[in-house]
Amino acid sequence: MPSIQPDPRGFGPRFARLRKLLAPELPFIVLILVGVGLSVWSLMAIRDQTVSSVAAQPRPSDAVQSSVIDESSPTVSVTNTEAAWIDDVLAQSRERIAPTPKPGEEFGTLEIPAIKKTLPIVEGTGSTELKKGVGHFSGSVMPGQPDNCVLSGHRDTVFTGLGELSKGDLFVVKTSAGEFTYSITGKRIVDKDDRTVIVPKDHAVLTVTTCFPFDYVGSAPDRYILSADLVESR
Repeated sequence: MPSIQPDPRGFGPRFARLRKLLAPELPFIVLILVGVGLSVWSLMAIRDQTVSSVAAQPRPSDAVQSSVIDESSPTVSVTNTEAAWIDDVLAQSRERIAPTPKPGEEFGTLEIPAIKKTLPIVEGTGSTELKKGVGHFSGSVMPGQPDNCVLSGHRDTVFTGLGELSKGDLFVVKTSAGEFTYSITGKRIVDKDDRTVIVPKDHAVLTVTTCFPFDYVGSAPDRYILSADLVESR
């Protein structure tokens, strides 16, 4: 019986036929394998970058520790509690600021309980404004705000009886921003050209001015000044 000789090219008949069938598709198979290899490499690179970025994020415990004040550092972190407190203070300040009135506009009242007077407050201290009521010096702050709020009025009209007031008597100012009570702390008489009446203050002050002497005929040479500190806001 004749023996079967092996294929001199190293393949049996089946492998020879398989090679013949796959020969035309071989380049495409190579390209597919290369593409799969590149895809796997890209996915591994993306995974490594993601892991690195996650590791760099501060942990919740780190965030808590960073809010602690480090006295050795020039920068102080603001905690959530401090930020909330600041927002609350700012909100209260905005509530205490009345809209800026126009010249000649009535925007509030001045009550003087000791002499039983309730007077309109008008923006401006010109002759036209002072005919309407108590004038607010536009260069000063609004009632209730820190600093010096200056009000002026005629001694023979709105401020008749102002000289009867004493230390501790009250001024009650009401505007759209609230009700502000001031207590008289002192009084003085100055020259009409004295500009210290409108100087800034480091706290909320109401300065009330009128002409002096009270019984002077004509344009009075002096000014009668009452100073009062804010004692209550509501």
